[in-house]
Amino acid sequence: MSLALLLSEIHRVTIFDVNPERVELIKKGRSPIDDDEFKKYFLANDIKINATISKDDAYVSSDYVIIATPTDYDPETKNFDTKSVDEVIADVVSRNPQAIIIIKSTIPIGYTSKTRLKYKKDNIIFSPEFLREGTAIQDNQYPSRIIVGDRTIRGKAIADILSNIAISSNPKIILLDSDEAEAVKLFSNTFLAMRVAYFNEIDTFCAATNLNAYQVIDGISKDPRIGEHYKNPSFGYGGYCLPKDTKQLLANYGDIPNAIISAIVKSNDIRKKFIAAELSKLLIAKLASKETAVILGVYRLSMKSGSANQRSSAIKDVLKNIQKMDLKIIIYEPTLTSGEHDDFDVIEDITDFKEMSDLIIANRRHPDLEDVNHKLYTRDVFGGDV
Repeated sequence: MSLALLLSEIHRVTIFDVNPERVELIKKGRSPIDDDEFKKYFLANDIKINATISKDDAYVSSDYVIIATPTDYDPETKNFDTKSVDEVIADVVSRNPQAIIIIKSTIPIGYTSKTRLKYKKDNIIFSPEFLREGTAIQDNQYPSRIIVGDRTIRGKAIADILSNIAISSNPKIILLDSDEAEAVKLFSNTFLAMRVAYFNEIDTFCAATNLNAYQVIDGISKDPRIGEHYKNPSFGYGGYCLPKDTKQLLANYGDIPNAIISAIVKSNDIRKKFIAAELSKLLIAKLASKETAVILGVYRLSMKSGSANQRSSAIKDVLKNIQKMDLKIIIYEPTLTSGEHDDFDVIEDITDFKEMSDLIIANRRHPDLEDVNHKLYTRDVFGGDV
């Protein structure tokens, strides 16, 4: 969506989507994504993007087709499920074989070269994105680097298109072979996951030994070689990218010796189990003082503030580990309507939610919860998505 918005300021852009409701929202100049950044951009700009549910309308006259469909990790095949990407490539090749296909979806290492061989075409190109949720437009305007998995004139043309939407002057352009570009994407996200896991393990140690996590992490991060970013403890990493990308990279290793990559995936599981164990201690104490079932309130299922992303949410895995206890779980999640979600009651009114809850868990602090700090369990020591 961020690419479509920025490219539409220079080029004629058509969005194809399988969801008619999203298409209608785009046509009306409204954001199809529940994300604060996109909503503000739509309100502030005269958006001129065509949207359609017709593959012919989207592909037949296009010079470039950018694929940004999701690729979830399949634990049975130990690989990304690339069916959605496969389908789009087949649709484009059959309708417009001359179109240059740019894959932005995260894919296994070796996917692009194999797909080129399958179709006997060299106009299928991988260009990884490095966007943060909640700042995707800004990240495209001020890119850390632009990477294209093609070292020919075609790859340079794609890099130029992407650099032309950037506000920052002369962004770093790197042209690689497709396999190397795919590796850059997976290793980059796995490094970020490693950093999250590392600070979470520091926080686990501090919680277990009664050390002040804020003071310890603050002292560590003041070293410029380590830095202040991605340091705030959480219940574990989740979201669209890190859980699946770390598992895919580990699968790509196969029999290649490794210790760190496998440890990152394991560390995240251990962290969620530790959080569940700490919660269980608090809940057992609550149960001992109540004749009725304890009510556990869950403040937000989404991974980051200002977003509706619940994919691979760490808090959901934490809940799975404590469900066997004699308690009632209620959820406050503004993106959900009242009723049930995963067998939990959804409470729409924040005041009712706080009053009903005996204990509240939140991956991130929020002003909504300032008056119930005595009920709050969180490992957020710095406040926000630091």
